[in-house]
Amino acid sequence: MIWTRSAIVAAGLLVLTTAAACGWSAKPADTKATTTAEKKGLPPLDTEPPARFKVVALGDSITAGLGVFQVEAYPALLQAKLEGEGYQWEVVNAGESGDTSATALRRLDWVLDSNVKILIIAVGGNDALRGIAPKAMHDNIAAIIDKASAKGVDVLLAGMQAPPNLGQDYATAFRGAFTSLQRDYPGIKVMPFLLEGVAGEANLNQADGIHPTAAGHQIIATHLYEFLKPMVDDVVNRASIGQ
Repeated sequence: MIWTRSAIVAAGLLVLTTAAACGWSAKPADTKATTTAEKKGLPPLDTEPPARFKVVALGDSITAGLGVFQVEAYPALLQAKLEGEGYQWEVVNAGESGDTSATALRRLDWVLDSNVKILIIAVGGNDALRGIAPKAMHDNIAAIIDKASAKGVDVLLAGMQAPPNLGQDYATAFRGAFTSLQRDYPGIKVMPFLLEGVAGEANLNQADGIHPTAAGHQIIATHLYEFLKPMVDDVVNRASIGQ
């Protein structure tokens, strides 16, 4: 068959007419479907939730929860208490077994990110066990407070006491280091003794007589929370007015 020019044009028109009848369009289809979320003005489902404010508990093996499950250690219990009252905060367990005030200071930059608003300092026990000079401990903790404050982080200092077998002079100087820090830094909050109500109680400590049981951690968390909650409220209030 020989196709004439007019026959070719007529065949082309026939194809286009048939395709149109079948719903085909020469205009490219819009491949972006409008989701229900977009119709409602909501963010896409894959949008990351806003980062939560953080409390960091910087401490030694007591904070780390040696001998108990992580969910039983006082940092996890503090988070549970906050969430139970509707606070969407994260409590970070930055406890490290064997930590002294010096090693905690060296680790500090690694644990203070931009979402950290409150730092709990719970060191000193290993300083005492190693007989480190209370003045050196004082200076290390002071440096931790200075660094945290420079980043706009509020500080809750949990005091510690030296074992009586180290002698009265050492125990007095050790206690004095924390008293001095409280005096030198009036803007921080101080819980006088982290192990208040727990130290020396056989039923609240593990066999070593040093590390709290799960029940001991419950008491620590309850006492700490009395200091922590007002600090959290203060951060929330300041954030609400843009401070």
